[in-house]
Amino acid sequence: MSGRFTRTNSMAQPSSLQVVKDFERASSPLRVFVDAKKKINGIFHGLYTHIEDSRKFMKSDATGDADIITTEEKEKIDGFSDQVDCIAEILARDNMKVAFFGRTSNGKSTVVNAMMRDKVLPTGIGHTTDCFLSVEASNLDEAYIITPDSEEKKSIQSVNQIAHALSSENLNDQSSMVRVFWPKTRCHLLQNDVVLMDSPGVDVTTGLDEWIDKYCMDADVFVLVSNAESTLMRTEKGFFHKVSEKLSKPNIFILNNRWDAAASEPEFMDAVKQQHLERAVDFLVNELKVVTAQQAEDRIFFVSAKEVLQARIQKQQGMPESGGALAEGFQARLFEFENFERKFEECISKSAVITKFEQHGRQGQQITQEIQALMESVYERAARKRASCIEKRKEKGDLLDHITKQLTILTTECKDKIKDISEQAEYKISSAMTEEIRRLHILVDQFDRPFHPDPLVIKVYKEELQKFLEEGLGRNLDARCSSTVLQSLEQTQTQMTEHMSALLPEERQSQMSSLIFRRDFDLSYRLDCRHLCADFKENIQFQFSLGLTAMMNKFLGPKGTRVALTGFTSMMPRHLPPPGPATGTNQSSPDEDVAVAMVSGLASLYSRTSVGLIFIGGIIWKSVGWRILAVAGGMYGGIYMYERLTWTNKAKERTFKRQFVDYSAEKLQLVVNFTSANCSHQIQQELSTTFARLCQEVDTAKEALNKEIVVLDAEKNKLEKLMNDSKLLRNRANWLESELMRFIRQYLGNED
Repeated sequence: MSGRFTRTNSMAQPSSLQVVKDFERASSPLRVFVDAKKKINGIFHGLYTHIEDSRKFMKSDATGDADIITTEEKEKIDGFSDQVDCIAEILARDNMKVAFFGRTSNGKSTVVNAMMRDKVLPTGIGHTTDCFLSVEASNLDEAYIITPDSEEKKSIQSVNQIAHALSSENLNDQSSMVRVFWPKTRCHLLQNDVVLMDSPGVDVTTGLDEWIDKYCMDADVFVLVSNAESTLMRTEKGFFHKVSEKLSKPNIFILNNRWDAAASEPEFMDAVKQQHLERAVDFLVNELKVVTAQQAEDRIFFVSAKEVLQARIQKQQGMPESGGALAEGFQARLFEFENFERKFEECISKSAVITKFEQHGRQGQQITQEIQALMESVYERAARKRASCIEKRKEKGDLLDHITKQLTILTTECKDKIKDISEQAEYKISSAMTEEIRRLHILVDQFDRPFHPDPLVIKVYKEELQKFLEEGLGRNLDARCSSTVLQSLEQTQTQMTEHMSALLPEERQSQMSSLIFRRDFDLSYRLDCRHLCADFKENIQFQFSLGLTAMMNKFLGPKGTRVALTGFTSMMPRHLPPPGPATGTNQSSPDEDVAVAMVSGLASLYSRTSVGLIFIGGIIWKSVGWRILAVAGGMYGGIYMYERLTWTNKAKERTFKRQFVDYSAEKLQLVVNFTSANCSHQIQQELSTTFARLCQEVDTAKEALNKEIVVLDAEKNKLEKLMNDSKLLRNRANWLESELMRFIRQYLGNED
């Protein structure tokens, strides 16, 4: 059958007819549902995409902070995703559904076939349809069916065996559903997402509640097909009473089928029609209370489905609609059927838009509003946190600038202070060391080691004296200078620490003293007397104080005496060297020549002095007498003997110490500036080290501030991105809400 109608249709549809059909399809009220479905599907697809973007946004690293987005909000978005996914799935498969009910043999299947303009469902005398038949659109060119027990696509011809009550291959289960897939190109109803559901007679089963729950809850329109040759039966009314109890004001059309039978009794036609109309109106208005009396008249029709089906098949085969054995008044009944189809299409389209889309549209509106509120909340929290972050960033930046400027000022001040302290210490140590050199004899006199003129003993004595002198000078300088200098050093360190600590965080300020001060620092004077006095040569030979050399030393000084004695060499003739070998190996050295010259000079001096003394003594002898000369000579000799006898080890020790004091004082005077400068350098080094440690702490604090600023900048940038993303998502949700509101205004006729 399918092949026959397919071949006939392809031959009987010229291009002009196709244009007319396309126009009818485009102008059909069913297009409202199709357009609304397409529109709301597009909106929900956008909403689903938006929710998925929102989920990714809320689970991204940028929103990892619990202060910005809570776990409950993330779970809420996940719930929206599941909810919209479910709604989108329902919308994608939603169709306009019309269910045909009535008693057996009232022509339900014929009405469906007439609306489809083809013999699709089985028809015949008596109880024909033995199960539910759902006629749905197929994108294929060939029709097929699917039974409840299998997903296999079976030939459309098998529907007569499977669904026919008289067939031995039927399902034997009136509540079963056989799905009939018919090419949508053959029926404009199917092209507009209409599903037609035929049913067994309501008078052949008691399972009405099961039928309603299983197949009627999602129906948009119910068509009660009654027999115009009888009246509405209790079984028909009972079924729709149950439907009305389960559904709020269902859309019900009543078709009084087989109205062509009234053509044989034209004198009773109007009266019968009025009778049927009154009873049907009363049923819809007073019993079911689903419409008003005025609306009920547009829900009741008197038709002959068999005539319409026959006429439409003839038309598709290229023959006149009115050809064949048709009862009188066919055109009026055809017009009535077409009027039913128009009213039906208007009703089902409007009803389906409301029943299928209104609830989902409201849900989508609510979801978009909640997403907007959620994103607005995220935006506000991120904005507050960003403002706090900017404020902290400014505080850290200002603090860093303040530390940098103060560090520059303190660096100059500390360097000047270090220079002043070092110079003061140098002057103080220099003055103290000069004073100690003047008092060196007191320190040397305190040395009480045993003294003996033996060279080995003197060597040890000299080393111990040098060590004693070094230690004593160190102690004296330490007593005179170290405490004052170290106190000044510590005060300076304390001042530097206080000033620099003010630039550090509070938790670090209390730790600065223990980190900066060196408790083991002490001044080291480094006199090293052993090396300074290493060239000291003592002279502890006896020298008579009234001797010529001693007298010359007294009046001329040691240097003058040496010059005077050396000067006599010019008066002495240079002796020729003693004869020796021609090689000259026995020639005297220059030092020997000087020594010989000095000895010769002294001999000459004494010889001349002796002559002079004898001469002077002769004069005095004659002048004063011999007694006086004897007394003077005795006194001179006595003094000599006294000094010679008192030239003991003690005298030698005193002479040694006096010579050592003179020598060491001269040497120490040479290192006064070096020692004071060395101590000054130690102080400068200690203060510079302290300052460097303080600067290091400040630099560490600056580095920490810089790291905090970098972190705050990164946080601020992250929050700004968070704000921008949440703002975009909020605006997209707002746009989707406006689209849903526009959809509701356009297709549901209200704004609320």
